[in-house]
Order: sequence, then C-alpha cells, then structure tokens
Amino acid sequence: MEFIEKTLSQVLREKTRAHPDHDFLVYADRNLRFTYAEFDKRVDDFANGLLGIGIKKGDHVGIWATNVPDWNTALFACARIGAVLVTVNTGYKTHELEYVLKQSDMVCLCLTNGWRDSDYIAMVNELVPELKTSQRGNINSEKFPCLKYVVHVGQQKHRGMYSFNEILLLGQHSDSAQLREIEATLDTNDVVNMQYTSGTTGFPKGVMLTHRNILNNGLGIGDNQRLTEKDIVCLPVPLFHCFGLVLGMMAILTHGSTAAIIEWFDPLLVLATIQKEKCTAVYGVPTMFIAELNHPMFKMFDLSSLRTGIMAGSPCPIETMRQVIDLMYMKEVTICYGLTESSPVMTQTRYDDDITAKVETVGRALPGVEVSIRDPETGDECPDGVHGEFCCRGYNTMKGYYKMPEATAQCIDKDGWLHSGDRGVKDEKGYFKVTGRIKDMIIRGGENISPKEVEDFLYTMPGVKDAQVVGIASEKYGEEVGAFVILHPGVTLNVEDVRDYCRDKIGRYKIPKYVFFVDSYPLTSSGKIQKYLLREMGNKIAKEQAAESK
Repeated sequence: MEFIEKTLSQVLREKTRAHPDHDFLVYADRNLRFTYAEFDKRVDDFANGLLGIGIKKGDHVGIWATNVPDWNTALFACARIGAVLVTVNTGYKTHELEYVLKQSDMVCLCLTNGWRDSDYIAMVNELVPELKTSQRGNINSEKFPCLKYVVHVGQQKHRGMYSFNEILLLGQHSDSAQLREIEATLDTNDVVNMQYTSGTTGFPKGVMLTHRNILNNGLGIGDNQRLTEKDIVCLPVPLFHCFGLVLGMMAILTHGSTAAIIEWFDPLLVLATIQKEKCTAVYGVPTMFIAELNHPMFKMFDLSSLRTGIMAGSPCPIETMRQVIDLMYMKEVTICYGLTESSPVMTQTRYDDDITAKVETVGRALPGVEVSIRDPETGDECPDGVHGEFCCRGYNTMKGYYKMPEATAQCIDKDGWLHSGDRGVKDEKGYFKVTGRIKDMIIRGGENISPKEVEDFLYTMPGVKDAQVVGIASEKYGEEVGAFVILHPGVTLNVEDVRDYCRDKIGRYKIPKYVFFVDSYPLTSSGKIQKYLLREMGNKIAKEQAAESK
C-alpha cells in the first residue's frame, strides 16, 4: 500500500483541481449540492473567518451537531488552519458535555439548536451562564477557562454567540495570506481530530487522530469497496463517529467520490436518496438495514444502482445479509471491525468475499495494518485457531489519549501493539472472528458504553447504595444496558425512578433499559464482583420478561 503523506486540506485541494465540477456533498432531501470547487471555496471562507475571530493553529474546536451540511465545512476548515476538530456525540446531555468541554480544553464550540429531546442551546447556557453577558469572542467562564467562542450553526441569533454565516461572510472579505502561511506549516502527523470514546475506566477518553491516521484508513477502506470517482455513497451514519467521518468521508475524499448525506437516520429518506441519486453504496449498522428492508414502502424504490457499502457495529444475522445482497443488490457489501483508537478499521472483508465470510468473520487485515491475536497474559502471538486479544500495529494507531499518558500506555504496549480489549481468533486463511470481550465494555448499536461511567452516575442518585452495570443481549442492538442496584436500607425505588433520574443528564443510549434491584452481588473468594454471573442473571430475566410480554 502506498501511503498518503498529506494533510486533509492538501488532499481536498488536489481532488478539487482534478475534477472541480464533480459533486462532493449532496443532500437529496433539500436539493443541496456542493461540487468539489464550491465546497473547497466554502472551506477557505470558513477557515479565514475562524482566523479572523481569533482561532489559532492548535486550538480545539468542538462540533455538536447532526450531519448538517456545514459539519464537513467545520472539519475541513479546522484541518486547513491546523486546529483540532473535537467531535461531540449528538446524544450527550449536560453531564457529559460538561466533562468534554473541560477535558478537551475546548476553545470554540460550534453547535446547532439540538436534536430529538436535547436542547443544545439551553444546555450550553446552563453550563456557561456567562454567555448571556459576554461579548462575542470574549467569554470568561469560571468553569471552562479555555472556552472563548461559541458559534451557532443556524439562522437564529443567540446572545454571546457568533453565527456560522457571519464567520463565512467575514472569511469572504479576508486576505488568504495568513491561511496559506499556516497551511505551509502543517504536517500529516499533526492531530486533526479528537473523538471521545468510552473505555472501562469511567468517563470517555479523547482519542487523538492525525491526518495520516484517518486519510490512509479511508484509502484502504475505499479500496476494499472498489470506490472510484463514479461512486455515490449514501451516508446515514453519524459524522461525529468514525463510521461517518473515516469509513465515510475519508474513503469518499481519497477516491474522489460523492457523499449523499442523511442528516439523521430515517429509513424512508435513505431509500429515497438511493433512488434519486442512484447511489452505488450505502452504509449502516445491521439495525439500519433491517429498518430499510422492513419499511412498508421498501418495494416502491429502485435500489438497482447499489453495488457495495459497509455494515459494521455489530454482527449481521445471515438472513439480513441475504436480503441486503439479494433485495438491495449489494453483492459487494463489506464488513469492518475496529475501534476509534485504530482510526478505526483494522480488518475488513473484501468486495468478492462470500456470504459466509461476511456473517461469520470480520474479514482480513487492512493493507498496511498488522493485526494479531495475542495472549492477554503473556503478550505472545496466538497460533491460528487459538483465542486471544485482538491487537493491531501500524499507521492507524492513534497518537494517544489527550492528557492521559497512563491510559495511553495501558492501551499501546512497548512494542507498539494497540490492545482492543476484544477477544478473537484467526483462521488459516487470515480471516478474523470476534468471539467476546476481554475488557468490561457494552456495545449498543455500535456505541461504546463504559459500565463504570454509568455506575458512577447512578451512585449520585439519592437512595442508591451500589450499582453494577453489564450488557444484556439484544436482538436489535446487540446489547442493552442493564443495572443491578442495591438500595440503602428503608429506601424504595422502581425501574422508572432510576430511568427518570438518568433522563436529560446522560445520553439516551446509556440509560439502563433493564434495572434489577438486588440485596447483594455474586463475589469471588477474594471479594471481587463476578460480572459474568450478573450478565447471565440479567439475560435470563430479560428473556423471561420478553416471553411474558408476548
């Protein structure tokens, strides 16, 4: 594999010169289109505008939004001035936003009005009351000393905030000399993106990803789908996540393809976009494909333009895979596996792999990436057929966790192997399977959830003496959050009390679906809680509840 040794900005300019009039971003539901040249100009304007208000190389700029058209403008403009884009999960509530604003040393936050039941403007004003009395660009927050700018991505005016359009307008009337000077100083090994991912140690960690990390990962991912400039990729997965940003935008950019973006997942809008734009690829987690296939209007749409795409996040049932291949014409669909720390893909099936490989394995190592199953105790490589921990090494290894050197050292060993925490096995043909988890992590519909983070939050609830959180098996999401709660003597709570306490404080996807009130936990002889037994208990009760409700 020939590596890309350039920055995001350089690759965008290169693709723009090669085919300026080719569509780069398309929103079929609002007939909005940007050619490579139009988008490149918009990025220049926003980059100049950011410099104009005082954003500097190295500053951390947050984006808290669904897949709105200017999400990508912010990404590439930050890359162009050497700022780091910090992606904020759209499902975050005040508790999580407060942590990320502080831990990331965020200088600027770009945000929309909100999403679903989350009012982003209200949450930011609650956390940063100084906004309403501060001059724009001069926020003096006691709680967040680094935060100086808030930018509203939308038409309305808000106290203390710039609007996105104002910054674009400022940039249109700016000299680009400073921008060109900064661009010339940037390096492919600079951090360009920071994504927060949950681990087993409580609150999320900021994964620092470089231009080289994500561009080359996108290149390899796109190669395995045989992407070219003729491909149109329907992208209904979130951009704040590596699925949308790397598997999506970086694969599309490096191959000069077109992104047909969905602002948030809606199966009908996905089907309509595929037909209208004649998309050749579509991405999603298995539940998204199931929702599309089962939509009552599915048969009304012509999906015959489809050829490939990516399914990731959780294993795909074989019947769903058959339907995707037969009814959605995706004979070259691929499966990916990885984690944010590996930029994120380390293995992928190829376009010509058979259906067995696509439902029973996560493919082979991505070109340029070493993937190894290693003994978690000794660190030695396991022979084929022997289970161990998924590890990888190569260009895709993150730069580290932001301001967490000890956690970084625990994740990346002295020989450069990045440890996934997932249990797996490799066969004699080089195909890998995920067979379980070594680290205590819940993966719900592709979202990593730290049990400890949820436990620590539940401890703040009056009446709760102890809480242990595990993953409960789910056909729809792979896993759901289950909480085993011990109450203080004399306290009475029910399941909805716990769930209500969580609402508006932690992301919806982290709220326990199952709450079990217990008097004690199963312990080892040394007093350690046996979480695997809690999982077994939870799965048994959940199955019984499901059977009773039928």
